[in-house]
Amino acid sequence: PLTPRSQLEGHFLREAFPDPLSLWVESHLLCALLAPASLLPDSQCSLPQTLNLTAVNEAVLIENLEIFRKNGFDFVIDEGAPVTERAKLISLPTSKNWTFGPQDVDELIFMLSDSPGVMCRPSRVRQMFASRACRKSVMIGTALNASEMRKLITHMGEMDHPWNCPHGRPTMRHIANLDVISPN
Repeated sequence: PLTPRSQLEGHFLREAFPDPLSLWVESHLLCALLAPASLLPDSQCSLPQTLNLTAVNEAVLIENLEIFRKNGFDFVIDEGAPVTERAKLISLPTSKNWTFGPQDVDELIFMLSDSPGVMCRPSRVRQMFASRACRKSVMIGTALNASEMRKLITHMGEMDHPWNCPHGRPTMRHIANLDVISPN
């Protein structure tokens, strides 16, 4: 396992690798990556909202209702209604400063048209999760003790893709001392 060697400016964790290599891990971005994306609370619509869907888009929505629910959207499906009018929006995800609507439903339908049945999130939901993760993270400049550094690095080793934070920024940098690698 990797062992944190030191912390630079309350920002980067230095990993113990054999010289001349070292790995610097950005503690804030790593912590943001580790922050779990919590389920979205939902907001009931005052009246079921009719969506302007094509027959194909309506079918995609109906086939992927569970993915919509995991994203905080809910619908009532009226099988007796005419095609394109069967799905009505009854619940939207909500968050403090984020408002979601039919345009997010359209984006999710588009994503699911390309990858049916695959769990995906609309871009604004991903942005909201990334923003929440940053606020929950270790703040830049916060000094960490050895145990806290070790905990971050251990969790990083348990992740499938620890390379980038939720905003897409790299969480680590590999640094090599070229004088030691090739003294000429």
